[in-house]
Amino acid sequence: MASPISRRALAAAATAILLGLSGCSSGGQSASVTPPPASGTGTLRIGVATDEPGVSLKEGTSYSGFDIETATYVAAALDVPAQNITWVPIDKADRESALESGEVNLVVDTYTITPERQQRVDFAGPYFVAHQDLLIRRNDVSITGPESLDGKTLCSVAGTTSAAYIQNNYRGRITLREVPTYSECVRNLVAGNVDAVSTDDLILAGFASQPDYKGVLKVVGNGFSDERYGIGVRKGDTATVEKVNTALTQYIDSGAWRAALDKTVAPSGYAIPDPPAVGS
Repeated sequence: MASPISRRALAAAATAILLGLSGCSSGGQSASVTPPPASGTGTLRIGVATDEPGVSLKEGTSYSGFDIETATYVAAALDVPAQNITWVPIDKADRESALESGEVNLVVDTYTITPERQQRVDFAGPYFVAHQDLLIRRNDVSITGPESLDGKTLCSVAGTTSAAYIQNNYRGRITLREVPTYSECVRNLVAGNVDAVSTDDLILAGFASQPDYKGVLKVVGNGFSDERYGIGVRKGDTATVEKVNTALTQYIDSGAWRAALDKTVAPSGYAIPDPPAVGS
């Protein structure tokens, strides 16, 4: 089957990247998040989350966050303008099947690269490395990390590496409650129905900084895994993986990657790390 990205878009990608990014700054200088110009007629359906503040959040009909900035930049490098992107809300547990069925062309959804997932889909990236952590109530001094969770009830999202980590390492010691979204986990935490929420620190920091939760919840700050985010691509579509990797490399090298994080994630207080090596 042909790649879901048009041949015209793929052929124009290298030129779009080189010419479109020529005005961006590099090194330690400030840079614009503005992606390279795209005038193509190609389209993309991109699977994303809808309830992760600072990362991927839907408000009304608009989407915002670091993953949205990243996806928009990559699409433009493939000569697909922002207005030709269809954002497809997708549950974490359905990401592989959505790529396999063709429901989406790409998944940009804090999607950790793992050997198990690579049996079903391919990945471009990584474009960010986060760390699994814990979100707890502000006045809780009993939880300092995963080793202090014995007898506690923990909430995470089904189909994630976060839930799998807890199941594999703390089975029988922790009660794990799996739900479809992190926002549901956070509401359960505030209501006292669970003792902690576990997922990537990048996501947790966004929730903790929201007006409704600021001063109510806190991130423990004791990360215990490396979560290498990749962009999911249909299995066997090596041409798209190569084009997306080229776009991600330019995204980082141009300074736009850092500018996107400063715009979307840094306001939560999250310390922005160095970028990963794409293709590593």
